[in-house]
Amino acid sequence: MFFTPAVRTRAYSPRAFDRSFERFVNDAFVAAPARSLKLEQDDKSWTLSLDVPGLSREELSIGIEGAVVRIESKAEAKRQYKASYELPLEIDAAASEAKLENGVLTLKLGKKVPVSNVAQLAIN
Repeated sequence: MFFTPAVRTRAYSPRAFDRSFERFVNDAFVAAPARSLKLEQDDKSWTLSLDVPGLSREELSIGIEGAVVRIESKAEAKRQYKASYELPLEIDAAASEAKLENGVLTLKLGKKVPVSNVAQLAIN
């Protein structure tokens, strides 16, 4: 039985709850050895490498939304795979690329530089 809070306040974010629940389900029901993950970063990007044996380029779908990258196999794929990863900063989709080689999916995800919206006010 799962408890879902019904109170909606500023502190409660349904989207964050969905991500937490998704991570819980992925960790609880997917065998850990099957999900090999390697994450590296530099000043401009993250490099995410994970094993997806038995899947081709046409069978994989990669989606980027804000700071979340979702990787899943299509319905007609021989093997089903679904994972999502949330990174600390937003991802620049235009500066990102993906490569699949010998069952290893390598994503190079560009970091989006935060834009400052500070406005200067004149003192009278």
